[in-house]
Amino acid sequence: MSNVKTFSDLHLLKPLAIAVGQEGYKIPTPIQAQSIPELLKGRDLLGCAQTGTGKTAAFALPVLQNMQKSGGRKRSIRTLVLTPTRELAAQILESFQTYGRGLRMTSTVIFGGVSQKAQERALKRGPDILVATPGRLLDLMNQKLIDLRHVEFFILDEADRMLDMGFIHDVRRVLDAVPEKRQTLFFSATMPPAVAKLSQRMLTDPVRVDVAPKTMTADRIAQTLMFVDKGDKRKLLEMLLMDSSIQRALVFSRTKHGADRITRDLVRADIAAGAIHGNKSQNARTRALAAFKNGKYRVLVATDIAARGIDVDGVSHVINFDLPNESESYVHRIGRTARAGKAGKAISFCAGDEMGYLREIQKLIKRKIPLDCDHSFHSEEASHGMENGAPALSPAQKQSKARAGQARRRKELKEGTARPARGSRQGQKGKARRSQGGAKGGPKGGARATESRGAIASGGKSRRRRRPRRSSGI
Repeated sequence: MSNVKTFSDLHLLKPLAIAVGQEGYKIPTPIQAQSIPELLKGRDLLGCAQTGTGKTAAFALPVLQNMQKSGGRKRSIRTLVLTPTRELAAQILESFQTYGRGLRMTSTVIFGGVSQKAQERALKRGPDILVATPGRLLDLMNQKLIDLRHVEFFILDEADRMLDMGFIHDVRRVLDAVPEKRQTLFFSATMPPAVAKLSQRMLTDPVRVDVAPKTMTADRIAQTLMFVDKGDKRKLLEMLLMDSSIQRALVFSRTKHGADRITRDLVRADIAAGAIHGNKSQNARTRALAAFKNGKYRVLVATDIAARGIDVDGVSHVINFDLPNESESYVHRIGRTARAGKAGKAISFCAGDEMGYLREIQKLIKRKIPLDCDHSFHSEEASHGMENGAPALSPAQKQSKARAGQARRRKELKEGTARPARGSRQGQKGKARRSQGGAKGGPKGGARATESRGAIASGGKSRRRRRPRRSSGI
């Protein structure tokens, strides 16, 4: 493996070598140089590599070559690639089609969020290569529209993210549907115990390729940290984007609603921006990503899960509007810049309630992120983990506190000891009755008392005027 210095050393088939040359590839990346020779021998592979290392070519090229040598087109699914997100699935399909354009093989992709009709038609034509997300794959398998009995090559990509998203049971069901005799490729950016256990079940005598430890960030990425109060983050972002050197920026939000809010604020500030996250339809996500790629959007705001599969050349800056609550996501985020040998910059905002996340990130990457205090919104309070003059609660602690309050409220309502919530209809009625009653001896109360006493003295009954019943609105 150490003898591989150029792509010509890999002895790829001529159509594949031509495609690689047309893409401008000359020197294989470490994962390509180590993986491709072993995969061409038919071995299973366990690959641990972070994003931006050339992983897709590392499995697509040898799989295409092995398929061609074992018989070419057969009108049945011979290669299955399972991936966690729609964007990543589309990206992998594009890579297979690019590298395999000189071979007579067909490929298709299936994922949720869109109508399955077009996917059904593509499946009926018998693709050789199927790239899929777990949910839609199982849906179509249950409808007897997919047959995996002829799979020869099974690739599980982004296995750690697959498990984080709760797809472990889906992956096991797919495993049960593919033949035991197959070549399996297992890729993961990190290797926690659950992922390692799954790999042991899937792989047979694999070769392990470990490229760049998970704690490392690319040396070409200039990282910067800015302490800022939460309420000033939007202003700081807009101020940074006034710099014309930020040509194409990927901004990360911790939540979907936050991503939408950031995008709206940027658009109001006349900054071309779009958002991509799990609540968006697939068509909306595809349009936003296309607009970012072709330069229509200067800024793309994304969440961590939706960003898997974003492979856009020329991302000059990654901006962490919110720090991730999983430290390993920081490495994935900033790995979206400084691709293909280029330099890039990563800027991270840190509010007082994110200090815990910052400590975990710096512990993981084994370095302090250089601090920039020379900006208009620098917050000493945030740098000491404070918020509004008090120790800040982390977002997770705030959620826990809110859930505890909701549980206490439910208990009080059940026991009948709860006071009406401020602003509720019941509370407003009580307030209205108290205001009508007035203070003791007040004008309304006094008049009512005088009227009552007069009625008793005359032996008659006081007649109270009934309020008209409210209309139900039906």
